[in-house]
Amino acid sequence: MPRFAANLSMMFNEWAFLDRFKAASDAGFEAVEFLFPYEHPPEQVGLALAGGELEQALFNLPPGDWEKGERGMAAIPGREAEFRKGIETALAYAHETGVKRLHMMAGHADPKDPAAQQAYRASIAYAADKLGEHGIDLLLEPINGKDMPGYFLNDFDAAAAYVRESGRPNVKLQFDMYHCELIHGEVGARLEALYPLVGHVQIANAEGRHEPDGTRPDYPSLFAQLDSLGYPGFVGCEYRPRAGTLEGLGWFADWKAPA
Repeated sequence: MPRFAANLSMMFNEWAFLDRFKAASDAGFEAVEFLFPYEHPPEQVGLALAGGELEQALFNLPPGDWEKGERGMAAIPGREAEFRKGIETALAYAHETGVKRLHMMAGHADPKDPAAQQAYRASIAYAADKLGEHGIDLLLEPINGKDMPGYFLNDFDAAAAYVRESGRPNVKLQFDMYHCELIHGEVGARLEALYPLVGHVQIANAEGRHEPDGTRPDYPSLFAQLDSLGYPGFVGCEYRPRAGTLEGLGWFADWKAPA
């Protein structure tokens, strides 16, 4: 049976960020993930995680100026120094949380631009080697163009190609089933084909990015597929509750670990 990580950037927003950890634990989650922890000192994040007796499944490297619309720097020529400094920042949080997976956002760039491609490959190589020194995987995630227009990495086959050509065992694919459904459809078939590259899985209903309780994609079947494939990691619940986090956890009742 899959194990689930609550995404604290989207779920449990009824609580202050550092209080969301315990709220997620009380709701039955074994792990958490979030976009960014950087507004809080690493030690406070680590204490909140430990207080909830949770595992940290994932978070993102610094994305640049999020408030101004930046969505990563990895594929943007000229941002190398800032990108590398961001890795050092993330490692401080990795030390406090014990996280073993960090997602690298690519940024807004033309995926066909040779300069952007070169910058992205260089970022993968540098980040993977740096994170590898600490036993951490680097994850690459395709993001659909509806939610994030102009994002460099917007295709699962392209992401898989970058993973393969990196030649580094700690570079892996972040397989968000919601993004896959919107970009390509046929989530199960792509999961089967790309599974050897997968380092983390995320979910949301394709209709509105809400709770994974609809038919698009078919999550009961996909959860069974993850079991049949032997997926050992967490499934990140990166969705926006329709009407309150706790009110929307009916789907989770059959899947959470026994108390």
